[in-house]
Amino acid sequence: MSEEKKEKWLNYLALTTIIFAVCATLSTFKGGGQSTRSVLSQSQASNQWAYYQAKSIKGYLYELQQEKFELELKAADPRVKKMIGDEYQKKIEGYAKKIKKYDEEKIKIEQEARAQEKIRDDAQLHSKAFGMAVIFLQIAILLSSIAALLKKKPVWVAGLTAGLVGLVFFANGFLLFWK
Repeated sequence: MSEEKKEKWLNYLALTTIIFAVCATLSTFKGGGQSTRSVLSQSQASNQWAYYQAKSIKGYLYELQQEKFELELKAADPRVKKMIGDEYQKKIEGYAKKIKKYDEEKIKIEQEARAQEKIRDDAQLHSKAFGMAVIFLQIAILLSSIAALLKKKPVWVAGLTAGLVGLVFFANGFLLFWK
């Protein structure tokens, strides 16, 4: 029995296929993690914006009450003003303090919401890069498998090209050297 002489490039084909498969698996794992991070950050940002809205509504209610008391005080009879003017002024000042407090809280809440949105956007960029890596790496694995079955070196070279593109996307998933 004569054994077929194994062509040396088939060893490289097997090695590159393994490398592409490992990178595709890691890309899938990292892309899924980034996708989860994106969804969680979006949820947290939405929660912060809802909290911001609640503070806005409460602040607006205090503004309305403050304006009401100011108008009532202006329209009051001078004798009534003398009797309850101080109480009205205290209420107006109290509402002004609460309005200021809500405005300050809204600034902090907005900053947190924007920070969560930045995390979401960053995670989406990483996830997209890993997703593209998976596509090209799977094409490379497919072409390498076909090349091994048919023993056609040009098909493997096409697979190598797709795999190299996939590896660039894989590296970009970690480093984001282009967006």
